[in-house]
This record gives sequence, C-alpha cells and structure tokens, in this order.
Amino acid sequence: MPSSAPLQGLRVLDLTQLLPGPVATLRLAELGADVLKIEPPGAGDATRAMMQSAADELAGRPGAFYRIVNRGKRETRIDLKSDSGRTVLLALARHADVLVESFRPGVMERLGVGYDTLRDVNPKLVYCSITGYGAAGPLAQRPGHDLNYLAYAGVLDQLAARDGTPVLPNLQIADLLGGAQGALAQILAALWQVARGGDGRRVDVSIAHATYAHNVVAQVAIANDDANANRPARGLLNGGVPCYNLYRTKDGRWLAVAALELKFWQALCGALGRDDWAARHWSLGQAIGGADATALTAELANLVAQEPLQTWIDRLELLDCCVSPVLTPEEAARHPMFDLHARTGVESGELSRNDESSASAASDPDDRGNQGTGDAPAPPQGRRFSYGPWD
Repeated sequence: MPSSAPLQGLRVLDLTQLLPGPVATLRLAELGADVLKIEPPGAGDATRAMMQSAADELAGRPGAFYRIVNRGKRETRIDLKSDSGRTVLLALARHADVLVESFRPGVMERLGVGYDTLRDVNPKLVYCSITGYGAAGPLAQRPGHDLNYLAYAGVLDQLAARDGTPVLPNLQIADLLGGAQGALAQILAALWQVARGGDGRRVDVSIAHATYAHNVVAQVAIANDDANANRPARGLLNGGVPCYNLYRTKDGRWLAVAALELKFWQALCGALGRDDWAARHWSLGQAIGGADATALTAELANLVAQEPLQTWIDRLELLDCCVSPVLTPEEAARHPMFDLHARTGVESGELSRNDESSASAASDPDDRGNQGTGDAPAPPQGRRFSYGPWD
C-alpha cells in the first residue's frame, strides 16, 4: 500500500454481507483503510457460495463474487450470539474508527452490541447501519433486495423497453448507488466531523430512500408536471430524441449515440454526410418525443443498420461527437481504458491482426455503402483497434 493512501491507518469493522456493505468497505480498503471482515461461524457470508464456479467449489475456495467484493480485507469469525463473541466485538470496537453493519433494524441491539453500547466503549466510533427501507417506517422490518428497492423507488419503471416492459438490470443499481455509495458518503462525512474534534455518530443508510433521491430526471418531469416525459421514448434521455439514442448495426450489435449538445450533433451529422440533419435538434426547437424526432430517429436507425459496428467505430469514435460501441462485459474487460496491458499496446502503436484488417476494410470506399445524401468524410487518422470478437 502506498504511503500516500488517504485512509491509511483507519480501522474498519465490517459486519456486512452480500453486496452493498461489502462494496462500501471495499472502497474504504482501496483508499488505504484496514478493514476487518467479521463473519458468523459456519457457512459465513452467503456470497462465499453464491455464483460459485465448479472449479472454485472443487478447490474449496470462495467464489469470485466473494473474492471480488472482499479483496484487500482481513477476515475473522465471531459468534455474536455468544458472550465470548460479544466480548471480542466490544474489544475490537474500542479501538476501531468505523463499524458497518447491515442487519435488520434492532438486531444489533438484541445481540447486545447496538450503537449505544458501542458508543459507551468508544465515543469516537462512526457506526453505519445499511438497511433496505430505513431504521423506521412502514417497511423497516421487511426483507428486500436490489430489485425490490428499484421497484419501490420508481426507478425500475424508468428502466423499460419501448413497450413499457421493465428491464431486469444485471447492474445492482440500488445496492451500489443507494447502498454502497450512500454509506461511503455518510461514513466519510462523519469521519470529517470526528477529525475536527467531534464525537462519532450513527449514520443510517436506507437503500430504497437513497435510490429514490437519485432518480433525478424522473423527478424533474414530476416538478414540470410532465408525466409523459417519464414514458419510454418520450423524454430527452430515454429515447425521445435521435441525438441521444441506441442504434442497431448491420451485424446485430449496438451503437450508443449521445450527441446531446448541438455541437456534438452537428459534428456527427457532418461525419455522416448529412448536414441537412444538423438543425433537427431538440435545442433548436425539435419537440422531444414528437413527430420529427421520431422520424429522424428512424432515418438514423436505417443508416446505422447498413454497416457493422466496427465500421461505425472506425469512422466515428475518434471524432468529437460522443459515439461509442455497446460493449459486452468481456469486451470491456479487454478495452485499453480498463486493461493496462492493452493500453500499453495502444500507446506503443501496436496493431492487432483484427486492427489491421478492420482498418484496411474501412479504407475501401466500396465497402462503406450508402453514406446518406453526401459522401462521408474519411475517418480521421490515428490509432484504432477492433472491438471484437478479439482473438
């Protein structure tokens, strides 16, 4: 750990399981904190076996889920239902800076290690409780998971296909944004109070409430008395304009166009050889979700569908027009932005076999197809690489 790690020396007790709490304490560990993960005896954290591969099970090691969210932490087992276990936790809390737990409200108190008890042994302790629906309220004692919190918060309704069918996301938005990041912000704020000479405090993080608070664009529509903007393809950011939309390519892949500002849209129209589209933009009066926006979205979709994803990336990615490929998780893991080894290759100017073939294909004017009403400019010169499938 580098000596410049901002939280070096911070001592954290992590009693959480599953995803929100472990990710919150993972972020603290990544910033230099000494995190001690405390699990119950027996099976321990349920993520040890959740999504566990056959190879990990055969080797007798925790699955990748557990390893990813708990890397960089120390581990121990404590039975909080026993007198000896409670004694050990009190001793650890006496010298800790932060304790994070994710039991239902009242469980820690019933175990005899609630906030009031721990505050007596360490007044400087920052005690963070992560719950699904808050420490009090009509649903406080209800169980829940990410999907439930998204549903209650009005977020799942916004993650919908054009026919209104909610989409089940594989990114746990509520757990991570409302739970993990919400807890992290509250913990750091409380630590700032302690650093200025104040006492520790208890912070309660409700995943559902924090997720609701982050549903900003939907709340803008409510404030504007424009519920229609929250319907699929009727708002500025949910498919109601051609400049901010998703387009299927010839090879069945997807291109993300986020030319929200006029300058980016104009750059994109120029690159496509369709300067006649440049004035058809929401900032110039195009009705969001209106007839012209719908018609132009269809026109652009038809154009994008004429070429495979690689062609569009070769042509547009290096331009200042906010266009990107929709990558699979496997492709993202190999992207130079995230993969240091790949980035080294890019910076050294190395070309993969896929790069060379795709670059030559893009340079063949006979392979470019119909570019619209005019000839599209040649792609800018510079380092490009294939988006797969990569060998």
